[in-house]
Amino acid sequence: MTSTSELGVVTTKVPARLDRLPWSRFHWRIVIGLGTVWILDGLEVTIVGAVAARMTEAGSGIHVTSADIGTAAAIYVAGACIGALLFGRLTDRFGRKKLFMVTLGIYILATVATAFARDPWYLYLARFVTGMGIGGEYAAINSAIDELIPARNRGQVDLAINGSYWVGSAIGSLVAVLLLNESLLAADLGWRLAFGLGGVLGLAIMLVRRHVPESPRWLFIHGHEDEAERIVDRIEAEVRQETGRELPEPGEAVTVRQRKVIPFREIAGVALRRYPRRALLGLALFVGQAFLYNAIVFDLGTLLSGFFDIGSGTIPYFLALFAIANFLGPLLLGRLFDTVGRKPMITATYIGSATVATVLAVLLMTGSLTTLWFFLLVSLTFFVASAGASSAYLTVSEVFPMETRALSISLFFAIGTAVGGITGPLLFGHLIHTGNADLVAIGFLVGAAAMALGGLAEVFFGVRAEQQSLENIARPLTAEEAEADWRGEPAPQTERDRRRPAEVQQAAHERDLRIADRTARRRERQRAGLRRYRPGTGQGNRMYSPGMAGTAGAASRTSAMAEQRLDDEIEQITHALQESGPTSRDELKKAVGGHSWGPRRFRRALRESKRESRVKDVGHDTYAPADGHGGSGSAPGAPRRR
Repeated sequence: MTSTSELGVVTTKVPARLDRLPWSRFHWRIVIGLGTVWILDGLEVTIVGAVAARMTEAGSGIHVTSADIGTAAAIYVAGACIGALLFGRLTDRFGRKKLFMVTLGIYILATVATAFARDPWYLYLARFVTGMGIGGEYAAINSAIDELIPARNRGQVDLAINGSYWVGSAIGSLVAVLLLNESLLAADLGWRLAFGLGGVLGLAIMLVRRHVPESPRWLFIHGHEDEAERIVDRIEAEVRQETGRELPEPGEAVTVRQRKVIPFREIAGVALRRYPRRALLGLALFVGQAFLYNAIVFDLGTLLSGFFDIGSGTIPYFLALFAIANFLGPLLLGRLFDTVGRKPMITATYIGSATVATVLAVLLMTGSLTTLWFFLLVSLTFFVASAGASSAYLTVSEVFPMETRALSISLFFAIGTAVGGITGPLLFGHLIHTGNADLVAIGFLVGAAAMALGGLAEVFFGVRAEQQSLENIARPLTAEEAEADWRGEPAPQTERDRRRPAEVQQAAHERDLRIADRTARRRERQRAGLRRYRPGTGQGNRMYSPGMAGTAGAASRTSAMAEQRLDDEIEQITHALQESGPTSRDELKKAVGGHSWGPRRFRRALRESKRESRVKDVGHDTYAPADGHGGSGSAPGAPRRR
């Protein structure tokens, strides 16, 4: 091992050790400590939307118009862009943890300062600094989350966390109902307290965040491999104690040349020259979601009050329902990004939301929209778009090398948001101010076109990153430097110290046969009836081969590993039922430790066990071993439940 002052080439299994971990309390701490930042952002944006109409009224204590509100929104987004670029670079330089503590502190101070605004210039300044804090959070938090969450759960967890933005939005809307009630609080006080609540929530999150470790992936590349190993050792010890089981063997090691500092020019230049198609993809996804979201969300309150005569005290109820629809999108669709696949789901959510937005614009032009139908169509548009918007952050975080992860997020967020997120609120704010519904409809059409372009970019440039290790999706730059040093010599991670015992080889062979049979049946189902038209990850176009685990490309290797994990889970369920007999679903899950497999993984393994007639449902949510099953897999031609 090298020391932190004497950097060199180091071989480590830290990424593989993190990816093989079962779901545990540690991962929930990551979700709570880091993911809740989106609640803050949702709170911020929705509070502005909810109180915007009140702030433009006489007696509010601040002299602003609806156009000023749109300008303040654009300035907030501009601050987020600058903050993302500044803190994104610092995150790759100094580490994830230092920066996500600093950016949260900036947010807390700035949002509390917003509560004291009396003039437009002060409001603009406070919103700009608040945006800087939130923009920095985007880069630091997305990097840390994706580097700490296991590969098999990364898509679903990332989308759910990004979707939690709308939890904050709903909280902000409902709290605003009370704060804008003039029988409880004066007109010039309630909206100020709304901003102060963001600071209180931020302090609570900071207390939880103190216990989140630095990213081990960042540590070993920057010369702190000993600390990275210690962190992973502690995590593994905690998981073993929680599950009461030994952890599976980690996958392949990665060899990197450690570097404390990687110049900005080298990071940006190498990433963009090597991955130009991915760069275009990230830009298209961010521009599309930034325009649609920032344009409509910031101005939805003034849109409802100006065109549908909704009072300022009632608007928060609409915004709360709107937020719930947005949160349900990534929550319900998120798992499909890990199973159906990134490309088909991102394409469907972007183009699907564009289609609904186009219908809304046409109906708005014809004047046939009632308040209810307008609100339903807007909510449906963003139910679909919300999952797509969250996937933009996931995509950029996954498809570029680790050394550029935070910078890539901040760069594409800044450029995409500058193009779409600043122009959107400015355009919509002034279109709403005209009072012309036809002009507002044109704004919706522009937003729909931006989302459609993002969907088309995913069709042509999308990357199949589901269930893959980050190091397989985009090889670390330092890993490639190290591999050049090993040229002509066997790399450490490919050496075989000894052959596996015969019984282990036999067990592996039986497992490969089960997986091959399972994959063939899955392809048969995908070809049956309407299933053949379902978008997917391409698994139906290739058979599983035992050689995938060691000799195929990165995507096949990771797919094979995912199949092996599923097979192991099915075997555990089968053996548990053979030992205990008929067992309730909850008791079975407890017996095999299914809670540690990750969200919904036990459900999937149980469903596959039933399909293969390994287990049977005997009613009352109780399961038993299949009659005459010996535990070594389904016999060829045996009847299987569909």
